Amino acid sequence: MTTYKRLGDYIREVNVRNRELKVTNLLGLSVSKEFMPSIANTIGTDMSTYKIVERNQLVYIADTSRRGDKIAIGLLDKYDNAIVSQAYTVFEVTDHEQLLPEYLMMWFRRPEFDRYARFHSHGSAREIFDWDELCDVMLPIPSITRQREIVSEYETLTNRIRLNNQMIQHLEATAQALYRKTFVDNIDKENLPEGWRMGTLGEVANIKAGGDKPHDFSEVQTEEYNVPVYANGIENKGIFGFTTKPVITTKSITISARGTIGYCFLRKRPFVPIVRLIVVIPHDEDVTQYLFYYLNYSNIKGSGSVQSQLTVPDMESKNIIIPPVPLIQEFNKQVEIIDNSISFCEKENEKLIELQSLLLAKMGQ
Repeated sequence: MTTYKRLGDYIREVNVRNRELKVTNLLGLSVSKEFMPSIANTIGTDMSTYKIVERNQLVYIADTSRRGDKIAIGLLDKYDNAIVSQAYTVFEVTDHEQLLPEYLMMWFRRPEFDRYARFHSHGSAREIFDWDELCDVMLPIPSITRQREIVSEYETLTNRIRLNNQMIQHLEATAQALYRKTFVDNIDKENLPEGWRMGTLGEVANIKAGGDKPHDFSEVQTEEYNVPVYANGIENKGIFGFTTKPVITTKSITISARGTIGYCFLRKRPFVPIVRLIVVIPHDEDVTQYLFYYLNYSNIKGSGSVQSQLTVPDMESKNIIIPPVPLIQEFNKQVEIIDNSISFCEKENEKLIELQSLLLAKMGQ
């Protein structure tokens, strides 16, 4: 049986600054535990004080107070090096023959680790999971051979998910190209083909705004709480949680009304929309696919002088091109084949993610 070891005996902090300005790849860190291009405004910033991260080193953000239930931590494995904020803590595994960085990162992906880090965060104005607390983490460290086996299993699942995501992107691009070929290319709004006309979105759909979070609510899906609650986010397709009774029961389109304004999702199952989300419910379900691609292709902008937002009147008055119904139906038939392939990839990914979660859970047994 694998015994638990103190993490601090296997890692050390690294503090190398970008003094010579040789590294320019500035990255941030998300609560999904992935590095991402930084969106910080660095004009006039002294980049020589930023910390350098080398491949296979790890980074975490000690401040846990503004990141919900997760801690931002990641392994740099897609770049040879990068620079990160001075506020980040960079560290490395001292001996890769004793502990694999990839194995350690798997441990950090466990929800149990997030709960541990939040529980052991301290402070009044800001809660901090400091370096000493990280070093006191206890984890099972099996033989290096077994670590390699576990990492290989996890990476096999990860690679399959990545391939599916690439396929989904390709299929979505194909559907967009089909939409453009059918409804955009060589179409002049001032001289529409016979049977086409201009109209407003309010003519062909009911427009509603999202409401409050349901009283019956769960952050995780269960047999009872199985109706998705969608919010204004983009990550995870905007899923905020789950409830028991739907508000919208027909195929419809949701549009983000604040923040990343105009981001659209096609919703095929009953759901509940909450604040900062606009819902487009077509009168005729046959036009739903067309409207989804039309709105996705449009440059939807909000109104408001202080903070831009999208409103129900904005969407009701939006001018749209309304093609003949037979042309829309033919488009639906072709897109349905693509959508079915996308759904297959998405369902397979759900199963693969479940397997990943099981593999992470087994690490603590």
